[in-house]
Amino acid sequence: MSDLHSVEPRPLDRDLAFLAGGGDCAGLIAALDWNATPLGPIAHWPQSLKTATAMLLRSPVPIVMLWGEDGVMLYNDAYSVFAGGRHPQLLGSNVREGWPEVADFNDHVMRVGLAGGTLRYQDQELTLHRHGRPEQVWMDLDYSPVLDERGEPAGVICILAETTDRVTNTRRTQFLLSLADALRPLTTRNDIMALAAERLGKWLNANRAFYAEISSDMVMRIDCDYCDGVQSLAGAHSLASFGSGLLDAYRTGAPVVVPDIPGNMQLCEATRAALAERRVAAFIDVLLFDETEWVGVLAVQSATPRAWTPAEESLVQEVGERVKNAVERARAEEDLRRLNETLEEQVATRSAERDRLWNLSQDMLARAGYDGMMSAVSPAWSRVLGWSEAELLSRGYARFMHPEDEPHTLAAIAQMAATHRPNRFENRIATSTGEWKHVEWTVAPEADGQNFVAVGRDLTEAKEREADLEIAREALRQSQKMEAMGSLTGGVAHDFNNLLTPIIGSLDMLVRKNVGTERERRLIEGALQSAERAKMLVQRLLAFARRQPLQPTGVDVARVIDSMTGLIASTLGPTIVVEVRLDELPPAHADLNQLEMALLNLAVNARDAMPEGGTLTIAASRRTIRPGDVPGLARGHYVRLSVGDTGCGMDEATARRAIEPFFSTKGIGKGTGLGLSMVHGLTAQLGGGLTIDSAPGKGTTLSLWLPVSSVVPSDEERPADPQPAPTRLGTALLIDDEDLVRMSTAHMLADLSYNVVEAASAEEALTMLDAGLTPDVLITDHLMPGMSGADLARRLKRTHPTLPVLIVSGYADEDGIDADVPRLTKPFRNAELELSLVALTTPAIIVEPAQSLGAGRVTI
Repeated sequence: MSDLHSVEPRPLDRDLAFLAGGGDCAGLIAALDWNATPLGPIAHWPQSLKTATAMLLRSPVPIVMLWGEDGVMLYNDAYSVFAGGRHPQLLGSNVREGWPEVADFNDHVMRVGLAGGTLRYQDQELTLHRHGRPEQVWMDLDYSPVLDERGEPAGVICILAETTDRVTNTRRTQFLLSLADALRPLTTRNDIMALAAERLGKWLNANRAFYAEISSDMVMRIDCDYCDGVQSLAGAHSLASFGSGLLDAYRTGAPVVVPDIPGNMQLCEATRAALAERRVAAFIDVLLFDETEWVGVLAVQSATPRAWTPAEESLVQEVGERVKNAVERARAEEDLRRLNETLEEQVATRSAERDRLWNLSQDMLARAGYDGMMSAVSPAWSRVLGWSEAELLSRGYARFMHPEDEPHTLAAIAQMAATHRPNRFENRIATSTGEWKHVEWTVAPEADGQNFVAVGRDLTEAKEREADLEIAREALRQSQKMEAMGSLTGGVAHDFNNLLTPIIGSLDMLVRKNVGTERERRLIEGALQSAERAKMLVQRLLAFARRQPLQPTGVDVARVIDSMTGLIASTLGPTIVVEVRLDELPPAHADLNQLEMALLNLAVNARDAMPEGGTLTIAASRRTIRPGDVPGLARGHYVRLSVGDTGCGMDEATARRAIEPFFSTKGIGKGTGLGLSMVHGLTAQLGGGLTIDSAPGKGTTLSLWLPVSSVVPSDEERPADPQPAPTRLGTALLIDDEDLVRMSTAHMLADLSYNVVEAASAEEALTMLDAGLTPDVLITDHLMPGMSGADLARRLKRTHPTLPVLIVSGYADEDGIDADVPRLTKPFRNAELELSLVALTTPAIIVEPAQSLGAGRVTI
């Protein structure tokens, strides 16, 4: 109706006489220009329209008439009050345009009314925008058709009565009664607050509602809240964090109602920011008091600005009081309940303790009779044995005993019955799965002479632990025995080396000088071979004792295997196929010579296990070991070198003893029994281990676990045979406390063109040096009374830094020997001594890094 305009009212003429006495709306109708409406000028209105208009204008109840198919609106003063902010624009407008929010409803009304029908609605709920915002209203509506001069429906007249106050009051009362009924059975504060917040939030269509308690230090505690589209605020909140504005408002004690927080400049910036962070744009906070102290606050919040009505404010206050009363009632009931529970607990303490002991005891408790039946059993019986209570009580207790234990058990019970004194015994009791549990029993008679009580303790785990402990003790004894044997073996090997050194040296000299007749030379050669075999035996003894002299470095295991494959294949013979499986390997921490000997030893053992032929598999791979992966191996990175055969295999007992010294399955005279013990000692001395995987008929795989080395293997070939020594090599100072060893070594040095000066101890040698002796080389035994060879070498580094020192040792106790000091192992022959002296006295070629990007410089 944008083109509808009012004109100045004029005195009513005859065409407007029907408006007389119609109130303010009649004047507005007279002043409007109706030419722009479907009704046209008032002078052309049909009489039926004028008559109906005159009637509704004079009615004290709200009446609106919708004329024509467009439903042009004509109403009286009472309806203008109902229309609110929509008046007077509604006059002369089409009903669909006048009330667009209920257009569908009015379309239905027009269809029914213009068809001659009537409609009646009681407490009809509609949402109208009478004041620029959605508003829920309830009305009684009566619609009837208005007939024109021909008796046909030309319009619809509506008599209405707004029932919003009555309906809202009734619904409010019902809401409060329903809330009170729902709160009554609740016994906890959290349940009360949660229910009240949820119902109030949903009733008011709010985004958040909660009840919070306020402590004396101005901390608001929210245990639970109702949320719709916003996050929960459950937790503790300091009121001071909201700024002084909110706290000042609370101090008044009156409800705090804010419809538009962003636009409320009375709240400080801190308060607005804190509330905005929590998505609060409007709220009602009702403070609840206990006498004069704050006890809580009931809050209803909206995420968008909202104009709260007085009825909504009043409802929040009433709900708050009910919540406070319900919380106080719940607290009082809780206090009373706790008091009653305390009294009941005090009365039932003794019985509860007895029942608790009966139910929770790990021991099996029972009441039984001398007739052989049990009348009560504790739950521990089912936990320990697996039998149900019914099974235990329906069978005689002797049926659960091990047949071998039944006689002495029944005898112990009979003795208790005769003496009336407690008794103790052990037996085995069957489980539901067919196993046996070792149980220690304590039985005591009851006063009735018919029954007794029994307490049974399960000893199964204790006996298993005892068995495990015995196994550990046996392993410790075995380890101590092996350690003692190793120490003894090492000591014996040391003495043998000292004995063999002059023997081998003397025989070697006789061989080199071609002494004696042909028959005598053959005897000397045989003696030398026997001495060499004794030397090999001593080396194996030292390997088993983990005291063999080692020179560990970074070893390329793949290269070792590749270089030895041909030798191994020729040693094993044509009936055995050799397979090699190698992964990409890091360098291994090992002694090259000893590793080659160990590999050959394992191959020979595998050949003996395959008398009819088979396959020998040599494999190497990198492995990372975690604690517990391989027994006896520490955590770290290893190279695993495995030698596997398809031979007869070993049973468990043989595999357990395989690394023991002198243990052999080859028969008397066919082996020393030191092969695997030597390999085991070697790997242990290097910080690794040896594992055996074998089963009868399935072959054997022995694995050497060698730690990964940080030293890169050298690409150089092994040293060539020594060149002939020069005619004169100078003076050699020889130190050894064994006269025969010293004499034999002196002869070798003399044969190598050295002038030899002998000393029986390190102290004697130092005296000679202090007196002016200037030898060209010093050869010293390691283990001697007084100062050791290692201590002497260390001292000479300070006093005679250019004097070459060679330590000779028949024992691997080299803890005190510096790594850079050359060593020679007893027993040795002339060629070995010569090789060591040539390496000791030949200047080394050292490539030093250049100070620039150019090539390195060579120093000789």
